[in-house]
Amino acid sequence: MIRAMGEYFSDWAKKYMPDPWLFAILLSFLTYVLGLIFTKSGPFDMILHWYKGFWELLAFAMQMCLILITGYALATAPVVKRALDALARVPQSNSGAVYLIVLVAIIAGYINWGLGLVVGAMFAKEVATQGYLRKIPMHYPLLGAAGYIGLAIWHGGLSGSAPLLVATKGHFLEKDIGIIPIVQTLFSPLNIGVFIVMIIVLPFLAKALAPKEGEELITIDKYDPTLLEKPKVEETNKGQWTIAEWLENSRIIIFIVVLAGFIYIVHHFNKQGFDLNLNIVNFIFLIVGMLLHKTPISYLRAVTEGTKGCAGIILQFPFYAGIMGMMKYSGLVGVIAGWFVAISTSVTYPVWTYISACIINIFVPSGGGQWAVQGPIAVKAAQAMQLSVQKTLMAVAYGDQWTNLFQPFWALPLLGITRLKVRDIMGYCIAIMFVGIPIFVLLLLLLPA
Repeated sequence: MIRAMGEYFSDWAKKYMPDPWLFAILLSFLTYVLGLIFTKSGPFDMILHWYKGFWELLAFAMQMCLILITGYALATAPVVKRALDALARVPQSNSGAVYLIVLVAIIAGYINWGLGLVVGAMFAKEVATQGYLRKIPMHYPLLGAAGYIGLAIWHGGLSGSAPLLVATKGHFLEKDIGIIPIVQTLFSPLNIGVFIVMIIVLPFLAKALAPKEGEELITIDKYDPTLLEKPKVEETNKGQWTIAEWLENSRIIIFIVVLAGFIYIVHHFNKQGFDLNLNIVNFIFLIVGMLLHKTPISYLRAVTEGTKGCAGIILQFPFYAGIMGMMKYSGLVGVIAGWFVAISTSVTYPVWTYISACIINIFVPSGGGQWAVQGPIAVKAAQAMQLSVQKTLMAVAYGDQWTNLFQPFWALPLLGITRLKVRDIMGYCIAIMFVGIPIFVLLLLLLPA
Protein backbone atom coordinates (compact mmCIF):
# COMPACT_ATOMS: atom_id res chain seq x y z
CA MET A 1 0.00 0.00 0.00
CA ILE A 2 2.78 2.45 0.93
CA ARG A 3 4.62 1.72 -2.32
CA ALA A 4 1.40 2.34 -4.26
CA MET A 5 0.96 5.66 -2.43
CA GLY A 6 4.53 6.59 -3.26
CA GLU A 7 4.02 5.81 -6.94
CA TYR A 8 0.73 7.76 -7.02
CA PHE A 9 2.11 10.88 -5.35
CA SER A 10 5.35 10.65 -7.31
CA ASP A 11 3.34 10.69 -10.56
CA TRP A 12 1.23 13.53 -9.17
CA ALA A 13 4.28 15.58 -8.21
CA LYS A 14 5.85 15.10 -11.64
CA LYS A 15 2.67 16.41 -13.30
CA TYR A 16 1.56 19.14 -10.92
CA MET A 17 4.38 20.15 -8.54
CA PRO A 18 5.93 23.31 -10.00
CA ASP A 19 9.45 24.58 -9.46
CA PRO A 20 9.80 25.79 -5.84
CA TRP A 21 9.90 29.43 -6.95
CA LEU A 22 6.60 29.05 -8.84
CA PHE A 23 5.21 27.26 -5.77
CA ALA A 24 6.16 30.30 -3.67
CA ILE A 25 4.48 32.70 -6.11
CA LEU A 26 1.28 30.62 -6.30
CA LEU A 27 1.25 30.40 -2.50
CA SER A 28 1.61 34.19 -2.40
CA PHE A 29 -1.49 34.55 -4.60
CA LEU A 30 -3.45 32.15 -2.39
CA THR A 31 -2.43 33.95 0.80
CA TYR A 32 -3.41 37.29 -0.70
CA VAL A 33 -6.88 36.02 -1.62
CA LEU A 34 -7.42 34.32 1.76
CA GLY A 35 -6.42 37.55 3.50
CA LEU A 36 -9.03 39.48 1.51
CA ILE A 37 -11.74 36.92 2.28
CA PHE A 38 -11.12 36.17 5.95
CA THR A 39 -9.57 39.35 7.40
CA LYS A 40 -10.41 43.04 7.40
CA SER A 41 -7.40 43.85 5.21
CA GLY A 42 -8.20 45.37 1.82
CA PRO A 43 -6.37 44.78 -1.50
CA PHE A 44 -3.85 47.56 -0.89
CA ASP A 45 -3.41 46.55 2.76
CA MET A 46 -2.41 43.04 1.71
CA ILE A 47 0.21 44.44 -0.66
CA LEU A 48 1.58 46.56 2.20
CA HIS A 49 1.68 43.47 4.45
CA TRP A 50 3.46 41.56 1.66
CA TYR A 51 6.16 44.18 1.23
CA LYS A 52 6.52 44.70 4.99
CA GLY A 53 7.48 41.08 5.37
CA PHE A 54 9.38 40.76 2.09
CA TRP A 55 12.82 41.60 3.48
CA GLU A 56 12.46 40.12 6.98
CA LEU A 57 14.33 36.90 6.12
CA LEU A 58 17.44 38.43 4.56
CA ALA A 59 19.69 37.49 7.48
CA PHE A 60 18.12 34.03 7.59
CA ALA A 61 18.62 33.59 3.84
CA MET A 62 22.31 34.36 4.27
CA GLN A 63 22.50 31.83 7.10
CA MET A 64 20.90 29.22 4.85
CA CYS A 65 23.36 29.93 2.05
CA LEU A 66 26.21 29.54 4.52
CA ILE A 67 24.84 26.25 5.91
CA LEU A 68 24.81 24.90 2.37
CA ILE A 69 28.21 26.26 1.34
CA THR A 70 30.14 25.48 4.53
CA GLY A 71 28.44 22.10 4.84
CA TYR A 72 29.33 21.24 1.26
CA ALA A 73 32.94 22.34 1.75
CA LEU A 74 33.21 20.28 4.94
CA ALA A 75 31.72 17.18 3.32
CA THR A 76 34.10 17.42 0.35
CA ALA A 77 37.23 17.64 2.49
CA PRO A 78 39.39 14.58 1.73
CA VAL A 79 39.14 12.95 5.18
CA VAL A 80 35.35 13.46 5.41
CA LYS A 81 34.92 12.30 1.82
CA ARG A 82 36.73 9.07 2.65
CA ALA A 83 34.54 8.51 5.72
CA LEU A 84 31.37 9.14 3.68
CA ASP A 85 32.66 6.83 0.97
CA ALA A 86 33.18 4.05 3.52
CA LEU A 87 29.73 4.44 5.09
CA ALA A 88 28.10 4.82 1.67
CA ARG A 89 29.50 1.42 0.63
CA VAL A 90 27.57 -0.35 3.41
CA PRO A 91 24.19 -0.68 1.60
CA GLN A 92 24.00 -3.65 -0.78
CA SER A 93 20.56 -2.86 -2.20
CA ASN A 94 18.33 0.06 -3.11
CA SER A 95 15.98 -0.46 -0.14
CA GLY A 96 18.91 -0.86 2.25
CA ALA A 97 20.36 2.41 0.98
CA VAL A 98 17.07 4.22 1.60
CA TYR A 99 16.86 2.84 5.15
CA LEU A 100 20.40 3.89 6.06
CA ILE A 101 20.05 7.39 4.57
CA VAL A 102 16.85 8.06 6.53
CA LEU A 103 18.44 6.80 9.75
CA VAL A 104 21.50 9.04 9.30
CA ALA A 105 19.35 12.05 8.33
CA ILE A 106 17.09 11.64 11.38
CA ILE A 107 20.01 11.39 13.81
CA ALA A 108 21.72 14.44 12.27
CA GLY A 109 18.43 16.36 12.13
CA TYR A 110 17.73 15.57 15.79
CA ILE A 111 21.12 16.99 16.79
CA ASN A 112 20.64 20.12 14.69
CA TRP A 113 18.33 20.88 11.79
CA GLY A 114 21.05 22.63 9.77
CA LEU A 115 23.35 19.66 10.23
CA GLY A 116 20.54 17.35 9.12
CA LEU A 117 19.96 19.37 5.95
CA VAL A 118 23.54 19.08 4.77
CA VAL A 119 24.36 15.59 6.06
CA GLY A 120 21.17 14.12 4.57
CA ALA A 121 21.83 15.67 1.18
CA MET A 122 25.53 14.87 1.02
CA PHE A 123 25.05 11.30 2.25
CA ALA A 124 22.23 10.61 -0.23
CA LYS A 125 24.44 11.84 -3.05
CA GLU A 126 27.42 9.77 -1.90
CA VAL A 127 25.38 6.59 -1.44
CA ALA A 128 23.94 7.00 -4.94
CA THR A 129 27.43 7.58 -6.34
CA GLN A 130 28.87 4.51 -4.63
CA GLY A 131 25.92 2.43 -5.77
CA TYR A 132 26.54 3.50 -9.36
CA LEU A 133 30.26 2.75 -9.14
CA ARG A 134 29.56 -0.70 -7.65
CA LYS A 135 26.84 -1.38 -10.25
CA ILE A 136 24.10 -1.64 -7.59
CA PRO A 137 20.96 -0.04 -9.08
CA MET A 138 19.68 2.69 -6.74
CA HIS A 139 16.72 4.98 -7.36
CA TYR A 140 18.29 8.42 -6.92
CA PRO A 141 15.03 10.43 -6.49
CA LEU A 142 13.99 8.20 -3.56
CA LEU A 143 17.48 8.46 -2.04
CA GLY A 144 17.20 12.25 -2.28
CA ALA A 145 13.81 12.14 -0.56
CA ALA A 146 15.32 9.93 2.16
CA GLY A 147 18.00 12.56 2.78
CA TYR A 148 15.31 15.19 3.33
CA ILE A 149 13.32 13.28 5.96
CA GLY A 150 15.50 14.53 8.82
CA LEU A 151 13.57 17.81 8.53
CA ALA A 152 10.41 15.94 9.55
CA ILE A 153 11.63 15.49 13.13
CA TRP A 154 13.80 18.57 13.75
CA HIS A 155 11.43 20.65 15.91
CA GLY A 156 11.37 17.92 18.55
CA GLY A 157 15.16 17.77 18.46
CA LEU A 158 17.94 19.62 20.23
CA SER A 159 17.62 22.67 17.95
CA GLY A 160 13.82 22.97 18.17
CA SER A 161 13.02 26.70 17.97
CA ALA A 162 9.91 26.92 20.13
CA PRO A 163 11.09 24.65 23.02
CA LEU A 164 14.45 26.45 23.18
CA LEU A 165 12.81 29.88 22.99
CA VAL A 166 10.42 29.35 25.91
CA ALA A 167 13.33 28.02 27.97
CA THR A 168 15.16 31.32 27.45
CA LYS A 169 14.76 34.20 29.87
CA GLY A 170 13.08 37.21 28.32
CA HIS A 171 11.14 35.34 25.59
CA PHE A 172 8.06 37.14 24.27
CA LEU A 173 5.53 34.92 26.14
CA GLU A 174 7.33 34.93 29.49
CA LYS A 175 4.63 37.02 31.20
CA ASP A 176 1.98 34.49 30.17
CA ILE A 177 3.70 31.11 30.63
CA GLY A 178 6.96 31.87 32.45
CA ILE A 179 10.16 29.95 31.69
CA ILE A 180 9.57 26.34 30.59
CA PRO A 181 12.74 24.21 30.86
CA ILE A 182 13.46 21.77 28.03
CA VAL A 183 13.04 18.83 30.42
CA GLN A 184 9.30 19.59 30.20
CA THR A 185 9.26 19.82 26.40
CA LEU A 186 12.15 18.22 24.50
CA PHE A 187 12.75 15.62 27.22
CA SER A 188 9.13 15.08 28.18
CA PRO A 189 7.56 11.58 27.97
CA LEU A 190 5.59 12.81 24.94
CA ASN A 191 8.59 13.96 22.93
CA ILE A 192 10.79 11.01 23.89
CA GLY A 193 7.97 8.68 22.83
CA VAL A 194 7.49 10.54 19.54
CA PHE A 195 11.21 10.39 18.72
CA ILE A 196 11.46 6.67 19.49
CA VAL A 197 8.47 5.94 17.26
CA MET A 198 9.79 8.14 14.45
CA ILE A 199 13.33 6.74 14.42
CA ILE A 200 11.86 3.22 14.23
CA VAL A 201 8.99 3.84 11.82
CA LEU A 202 10.32 6.43 9.34
CA PRO A 203 13.21 4.33 7.93
CA PHE A 204 10.81 1.41 7.36
CA LEU A 205 8.20 3.66 5.72
CA ALA A 206 10.82 5.07 3.35
CA LYS A 207 12.20 1.60 2.66
CA ALA A 208 8.70 0.42 1.76
CA LEU A 209 8.56 3.10 -0.97
CA ALA A 210 11.44 1.48 -2.89
CA PRO A 211 10.48 0.26 -6.37
CA LYS A 212 10.10 -3.49 -6.74
CA GLU A 213 12.94 -5.57 -8.10
CA GLY A 214 12.92 -5.41 -11.88
CA GLU A 215 11.26 -1.99 -12.05
CA GLU A 216 13.10 0.83 -13.77
CA LEU A 217 15.37 2.79 -11.45
CA ILE A 218 16.73 6.26 -12.20
CA THR A 219 20.38 6.28 -11.19
CA ILE A 220 22.50 9.30 -10.35
CA ASP A 221 24.23 9.43 -13.73
CA LYS A 222 20.91 10.30 -15.41
CA TYR A 223 20.85 13.66 -13.61
CA ASP A 224 24.39 14.89 -14.06
CA PRO A 225 27.24 12.67 -15.22
CA THR A 226 29.73 15.30 -14.03
CA LEU A 227 28.82 14.47 -10.44
CA LEU A 228 30.92 11.35 -10.84
CA GLU A 229 33.95 13.13 -12.22
CA LYS A 230 36.82 14.20 -10.02
CA PRO A 231 37.37 17.96 -10.16
CA LYS A 232 40.44 18.97 -12.10
CA VAL A 233 42.87 21.04 -10.09
CA GLU A 234 45.67 22.76 -11.90
CA GLU A 235 48.96 22.30 -10.07
CA THR A 236 52.25 24.05 -10.61
CA ASN A 237 55.69 23.14 -9.39
CA LYS A 238 56.34 24.65 -5.95
CA GLY A 239 59.61 26.00 -7.19
CA GLN A 240 57.71 28.11 -9.72
CA TRP A 241 55.14 29.51 -7.26
CA THR A 242 54.73 33.25 -7.04
CA ILE A 243 54.28 35.00 -3.70
CA ALA A 244 50.53 35.00 -4.32
CA GLU A 245 50.54 31.22 -4.89
CA TRP A 246 52.58 30.64 -1.73
CA LEU A 247 49.95 32.58 0.22
CA GLU A 248 47.10 30.67 -1.43
CA ASN A 249 48.69 27.36 -0.42
CA SER A 250 49.88 28.47 3.01
CA ARG A 251 48.95 26.13 5.86
CA ILE A 252 50.15 28.71 8.36
CA ILE A 253 47.40 31.16 7.37
CA ILE A 254 44.76 28.45 7.76
CA PHE A 255 46.25 27.40 11.11
CA ILE A 256 46.03 30.94 12.53
CA VAL A 257 42.37 31.34 11.49
CA VAL A 258 41.44 27.85 12.72
CA LEU A 259 43.16 28.43 16.08
CA ALA A 260 41.22 31.65 16.62
CA GLY A 261 38.02 29.88 15.60
CA PHE A 262 38.50 26.99 18.01
CA ILE A 263 39.25 29.40 20.85
CA TYR A 264 35.87 31.07 20.25
CA ILE A 265 34.02 27.75 19.89
CA VAL A 266 35.34 26.56 23.27
CA HIS A 267 34.38 29.93 24.79
CA HIS A 268 30.87 29.70 23.30
CA PHE A 269 30.06 26.28 24.74
CA ASN A 270 31.71 27.09 28.05
CA LYS A 271 29.54 30.18 28.40
CA GLN A 272 26.29 29.09 26.66
CA GLY A 273 26.22 25.36 27.35
CA PHE A 274 25.05 23.03 24.56
CA ASP A 275 23.69 25.84 22.40
CA LEU A 276 23.74 24.70 18.76
CA ASN A 277 22.14 27.70 17.12
CA LEU A 278 22.46 28.25 13.39
CA ASN A 279 25.31 30.76 13.67
CA ILE A 280 27.54 28.53 15.76
CA VAL A 281 26.81 25.53 13.51
CA ASN A 282 27.84 27.56 10.47
CA PHE A 283 30.96 28.74 12.28
CA ILE A 284 31.91 25.19 13.29
CA PHE A 285 31.40 24.00 9.71
CA LEU A 286 33.57 26.88 8.47
CA ILE A 287 36.45 26.34 10.90
CA VAL A 288 36.50 22.54 10.69
CA GLY A 289 36.21 22.71 6.90
CA MET A 290 39.19 25.05 6.68
CA LEU A 291 41.18 22.77 8.98
CA LEU A 292 40.46 19.68 6.88
CA HIS A 293 41.12 21.38 3.54
CA LYS A 294 44.46 22.60 4.95
CA THR A 295 45.07 25.45 2.49
CA PRO A 296 43.11 28.63 1.61
CA ILE A 297 42.92 27.80 -2.11
CA SER A 298 41.58 24.29 -1.51
CA TYR A 299 38.84 25.62 0.75
CA LEU A 300 38.02 28.40 -1.72
CA ARG A 301 37.56 25.88 -4.54
CA ALA A 302 35.18 23.82 -2.42
CA VAL A 303 33.15 26.90 -1.43
CA THR A 304 32.99 28.05 -5.05
CA GLU A 305 31.55 24.69 -6.06
CA GLY A 306 29.08 24.76 -3.16
CA THR A 307 27.67 28.18 -4.08
CA LYS A 308 26.09 26.72 -7.21
CA GLY A 309 23.20 25.47 -5.10
CA CYS A 310 22.34 28.85 -3.54
CA ALA A 311 20.34 30.40 -6.40
CA GLY A 312 17.00 29.02 -5.23
CA ILE A 313 17.53 30.23 -1.66
CA ILE A 314 18.48 33.76 -2.73
CA LEU A 315 15.46 34.11 -5.02
CA GLN A 316 12.75 32.39 -2.99
CA PHE A 317 13.31 33.43 0.62
CA PRO A 318 12.03 37.02 0.09
CA PHE A 319 8.80 35.64 -1.38
CA TYR A 320 8.25 33.37 1.62
CA ALA A 321 8.99 36.31 3.89
CA GLY A 322 6.28 38.20 2.00
CA ILE A 323 3.84 35.33 2.59
CA MET A 324 4.70 35.40 6.28
CA GLY A 325 4.11 39.15 6.28
CA MET A 326 0.63 38.76 4.80
CA MET A 327 -0.21 35.95 7.26
CA LYS A 328 1.12 37.84 10.26
CA TYR A 329 0.08 41.45 9.68
CA SER A 330 -3.37 40.68 8.29
CA GLY A 331 -4.19 38.41 11.23
CA LEU A 332 -4.83 35.42 8.94
CA VAL A 333 -2.84 33.09 11.19
CA GLY A 334 -5.15 33.92 14.09
CA VAL A 335 -8.19 33.28 11.94
CA ILE A 336 -6.99 29.82 10.86
CA ALA A 337 -5.93 28.85 14.38
CA GLY A 338 -9.25 30.13 15.71
CA TRP A 339 -11.20 27.77 13.45
CA PHE A 340 -9.55 24.77 15.08
CA VAL A 341 -9.84 26.17 18.60
CA ALA A 342 -13.59 26.56 18.06
CA ILE A 343 -14.09 22.84 17.31
CA SER A 344 -11.72 21.57 20.01
CA THR A 345 -12.49 19.85 23.30
CA SER A 346 -10.13 19.28 26.21
CA VAL A 347 -9.28 15.88 24.70
CA THR A 348 -8.92 16.87 21.05
CA TYR A 349 -7.28 20.27 21.48
CA PRO A 350 -3.66 19.02 21.07
CA VAL A 351 -4.69 17.14 17.91
CA TRP A 352 -6.43 20.14 16.33
CA THR A 353 -3.51 22.35 17.32
CA TYR A 354 -1.23 19.93 15.50
CA ILE A 355 -3.48 19.92 12.40
CA SER A 356 -3.69 23.71 12.34
CA ALA A 357 0.10 23.94 12.71
CA CYS A 358 0.48 21.54 9.76
CA ILE A 359 -1.58 23.91 7.62
CA ILE A 360 0.04 27.13 8.85
CA ASN A 361 3.52 25.70 8.24
CA ILE A 362 2.77 25.54 4.52
CA PHE A 363 2.37 29.33 4.55
CA VAL A 364 4.93 30.12 7.28
CA PRO A 365 7.71 27.53 6.82
CA SER A 366 9.89 28.80 9.66
CA GLY A 367 9.72 27.17 13.07
CA GLY A 368 10.55 30.33 15.01
CA GLY A 369 8.36 32.47 12.76
CA GLN A 370 5.41 30.12 13.12
CA TRP A 371 5.69 30.02 16.91
CA ALA A 372 5.81 33.81 16.98
CA VAL A 373 2.48 34.10 15.14
CA GLN A 374 0.66 30.94 16.29
CA GLY A 375 2.12 30.51 19.77
CA PRO A 376 0.21 33.30 21.54
CA ILE A 377 -3.12 32.05 20.14
CA ALA A 378 -2.41 28.41 20.99
CA VAL A 379 -1.23 29.25 24.52
CA LYS A 380 -4.20 31.50 25.26
CA ALA A 381 -6.65 28.78 24.21
CA ALA A 382 -4.84 26.11 26.24
CA GLN A 383 -4.92 28.28 29.35
CA ALA A 384 -8.61 29.03 28.85
CA MET A 385 -9.33 25.28 28.77
CA GLN A 386 -6.83 24.62 31.61
CA LEU A 387 -4.73 22.35 29.41
CA SER A 388 -1.00 21.70 29.29
CA VAL A 389 0.92 24.55 27.69
CA GLN A 390 3.89 22.20 27.23
CA LYS A 391 1.83 19.71 25.22
CA THR A 392 0.31 22.55 23.22
CA LEU A 393 3.77 23.85 22.38
CA MET A 394 4.94 20.43 21.20
CA ALA A 395 1.77 19.98 19.14
CA VAL A 396 2.63 23.21 17.30
CA ALA A 397 6.22 22.00 16.88
CA TYR A 398 5.11 18.64 15.43
CA GLY A 399 2.76 20.31 12.95
CA ASP A 400 5.47 22.78 11.93
CA GLN A 401 7.97 20.02 11.19
CA TRP A 402 5.70 17.46 9.60
CA THR A 403 4.41 19.38 6.58
CA ASN A 404 8.00 20.14 5.62
CA LEU A 405 7.43 16.90 3.72
CA PHE A 406 5.07 18.85 1.44
CA GLN A 407 6.56 22.34 1.57
CA PRO A 408 9.63 22.60 -0.76
CA PHE A 409 11.04 25.61 1.12
CA TRP A 410 13.47 23.55 3.18
CA ALA A 411 14.36 21.24 0.31
CA LEU A 412 16.28 23.99 -1.48
CA PRO A 413 19.71 23.20 0.04
CA LEU A 414 19.24 19.49 -0.71
CA LEU A 415 18.16 20.21 -4.28
CA GLY A 416 21.21 22.43 -4.73
CA ILE A 417 23.58 19.74 -3.50
CA THR A 418 21.98 16.74 -5.25
CA ARG A 419 20.83 18.59 -8.40
CA LEU A 420 17.48 16.83 -8.16
CA LYS A 421 14.24 18.62 -9.00
CA VAL A 422 11.57 19.17 -6.37
CA ARG A 423 9.12 17.04 -8.35
CA ASP A 424 11.62 14.15 -8.17
CA ILE A 425 11.47 13.84 -4.38
CA MET A 426 8.22 15.40 -3.17
CA GLY A 427 5.90 12.56 -4.19
CA TYR A 428 7.70 10.17 -1.85
CA CYS A 429 7.78 12.76 0.93
CA ILE A 430 4.04 13.45 0.59
CA ALA A 431 3.25 9.74 0.85
CA ILE A 432 5.18 9.51 4.13
CA MET A 433 3.49 12.71 5.35
CA PHE A 434 -0.02 11.28 4.95
CA VAL A 435 0.91 7.96 6.54
CA GLY A 436 2.50 9.76 9.48
CA ILE A 437 -0.37 12.12 10.36
CA PRO A 438 -2.49 9.39 12.07
CA ILE A 439 0.60 8.30 14.02
CA PHE A 440 1.04 11.81 15.45
CA VAL A 441 -2.66 12.02 16.24
CA LEU A 442 -2.51 8.77 18.24
CA LEU A 443 0.65 9.80 20.08
CA LEU A 444 -0.83 13.18 21.03
CA LEU A 445 -3.96 11.46 22.34
CA LEU A 446 -2.20 8.67 24.24
CA LEU A 447 1.07 10.08 25.57
CA PRO A 448 1.27 12.44 28.58
CA ALA A 449 2.84 15.88 28.27
